[in-house]
Amino acid sequence: MNDLRVSTSAGNEAVIQPSDLRRLRSRFQGSLLRMGNAGYDKARTIWNALIDHKPGLIVSCTGAQDVIEAVQFARDHDLLLSVRSGGHNVAGKTVCNGGLMIDLSQMKGIEVNPTRRTVRAEPGVIGAELDAETQRFALATPVGTVSTTGIAGLTLGGGQSWLGSKHGFAIDNLLSVEIVTADGKLRTVSANENDDLFWGVRGAGHNFGVVTAFEYRLHEVGPTVLSGMVLHPISRGVEALRFYREFTASQPDELQTWAAMLTLPDGSIVVALIPCYVGSLDEGERLLAPLRRFGAPVADTITAMPYVAVQQMFDPAFPAGRLNYWKSALTNHIDDEVIAATVEYMQKAPSPHSAILFAELHGAYSRVRKTETAYFHRDLQYDVILLAGWTDPAETQRNIGWARELFAICEPHFPQAAYVNDLGEEGDDRARSAYGDNYARLVALKTKYDPTNLFRMNQNIRPTP
Repeated sequence: MNDLRVSTSAGNEAVIQPSDLRRLRSRFQGSLLRMGNAGYDKARTIWNALIDHKPGLIVSCTGAQDVIEAVQFARDHDLLLSVRSGGHNVAGKTVCNGGLMIDLSQMKGIEVNPTRRTVRAEPGVIGAELDAETQRFALATPVGTVSTTGIAGLTLGGGQSWLGSKHGFAIDNLLSVEIVTADGKLRTVSANENDDLFWGVRGAGHNFGVVTAFEYRLHEVGPTVLSGMVLHPISRGVEALRFYREFTASQPDELQTWAAMLTLPDGSIVVALIPCYVGSLDEGERLLAPLRRFGAPVADTITAMPYVAVQQMFDPAFPAGRLNYWKSALTNHIDDEVIAATVEYMQKAPSPHSAILFAELHGAYSRVRKTETAYFHRDLQYDVILLAGWTDPAETQRNIGWARELFAICEPHFPQAAYVNDLGEEGDDRARSAYGDNYARLVALKTKYDPTNLFRMNQNIRPTP
């Protein structure tokens, strides 16, 4: 085994001796992968093809003890460290360049307790896998809107879901986590144990350690809900989005409605109004009647469908291997100027794979106090996301420019607030905007649990020097 050249946390190059690697290998149950090893490229490849980073060493963990060994190794050698679970985050911070990447994707354990209505899941689990197990008992917990998304990263940043208005974010249903902190200790964290850290992991968890298990509360859901899309031509886009704004101003908790501008396979650009109703189907039909009657839609696919089908409805729009760049903001009102600009720019998007999304949450999500979890912006109903997606690397700057130009027009109409899971590589100020008045408390917590900023490959909260 040859010397291994790796990047340190300070950005310098260090050499790991073969004896140190052998010592790690003797205590490690999973795989150690270097460039050139079989499986290395597969392990470092994530959903967003814009990210092409090459770690110096990938440690593929099988359980909490492997994670402990990996964290201690990275700390003892002062290595740049990143943590990959589902690999679906647009920023791609799960894969470092030159350092050590902890790969949790093989940790797939799921244990459902239908009597207690809880589920314990390991960090390599994706939404589709968790839904499949919990829906066997007609139960579910809020874990995203694209079923290929990993539950770990999604939860640690907040966790939007079609159940968000009825049952809150993923973090609002989190009962406990097991986490390996920077000192290499495995801690159980809950409202009754290490409660300060439990507060922090619910919205800023990427900063405090490596979660090896999540325990969630489950709710009765489905198995059938009312959902689908009502499509309007982009020529009626302004009217459709104004209607959407009015329609979402008053909804019961059981109903959540999103809007998207996208290009259909035939090349036509549409505004899609996308409801999901998780209550009585008869009541859902009554509530959705105004949405279905509005205008002259080109298609209406709303119907009773399995909950898991709703969870997978967006999957085709987010395939692995496409290049992606996002700009986003949280807001409580969609101004006319934002509607006009997004409709205009959608029609001149350089790629048919780009889209504009208005994700909406209210109800249970907004009734959690802003300081109760690290996630702060409970008073902001809409998450506006400009999703540039393309396949030709030669078109990268053109597509990034489209998203940045449109965001610059819209940004004056948004408060300085972001959802951390939507952020790309946008600097400290944008990361800070995700936490509002909770930021100072998070800095103190970071200083307590990770004073050297070992966990810095994230939307980083820097400890006090």
